[in-house]
Amino acid sequence: MIGIVGIIVIFVMVFGGYLLAGGKLGIILKSLPFEMMMIGGAAVGAFLISNDMAGVKHTLKDVGKVFKGPKWKPEDYKDLLCLLFALIRIARANPVEVEQHIEDPENSTVFGKYPKILADKEAINLISDTMRSASMNYDDPHQVEEVLEKRIEANLHHALHSGHALQTMADGLPALGIVAAVLGVIKTMAAIDQPPEVLGKMIGGALVGTFLGVFLSYGLVAPFASKVNAVVEEDAHFYQLIREVLVANLHNHAAAICIEVGRQNTPSHIRPGFSELEEALNEVKQDAA
Repeated sequence: MIGIVGIIVIFVMVFGGYLLAGGKLGIILKSLPFEMMMIGGAAVGAFLISNDMAGVKHTLKDVGKVFKGPKWKPEDYKDLLCLLFALIRIARANPVEVEQHIEDPENSTVFGKYPKILADKEAINLISDTMRSASMNYDDPHQVEEVLEKRIEANLHHALHSGHALQTMADGLPALGIVAAVLGVIKTMAAIDQPPEVLGKMIGGALVGTFLGVFLSYGLVAPFASKVNAVVEEDAHFYQLIREVLVANLHNHAAAICIEVGRQNTPSHIRPGFSELEEALNEVKQDAA
């Protein structure tokens, strides 16, 4: 919602200020289709050249994050901590029983209580693979932590591709605007024998190209890239929380301590409250009883 508000503010302030200053939209509207074809078309073509089809689809999908915001909400972090708490308790009490859950999460009664987490394959694989490592009696938990760190970093690097692709497009738009403006000047020079009022409109139309390139870059595409990156980086905390809790488990800390380690390492704006989480964990204990 705030993304839509931001776009409205940009258009109202820019074009509203232009009109209040005595500007006329006629010349902009007349030139807009042709300038947009040159600038926007060239930007899209460059985007297609610099990305494979998977990257194109990934970027188009991630544009929606500008309006939807992060996938994982504060209540999801609470659910994740409850899920990990339940799995750790089961693993400590009966290692054979926990294998049934991590080997077949789709049919697990524990995972089934949290459908949103269950639907995320990366989160489930991260939990299952790490719990499986614990059952293999790893001597050095730091090795597991290093593997998890590299895995999360690789996933984050891949997820940030959309933001980087959009930023590259934003960086190129002002230059493409200049290209369109130069073509407009060339057109104007071909009509140099026309009266000043005609030449003035033609020069104004050419300058629309420069305006459009800069406006699209700094007013829309670059903010989109920044927002996508911010959302991706915030969602990465969800997977980092899995790492923190399960590595603490490998160090044989008490289950409640493992969960508190994860809670404390969660950013404050999405961190579950201590009392709120304790109440949720008590419910997990009651369900397991």
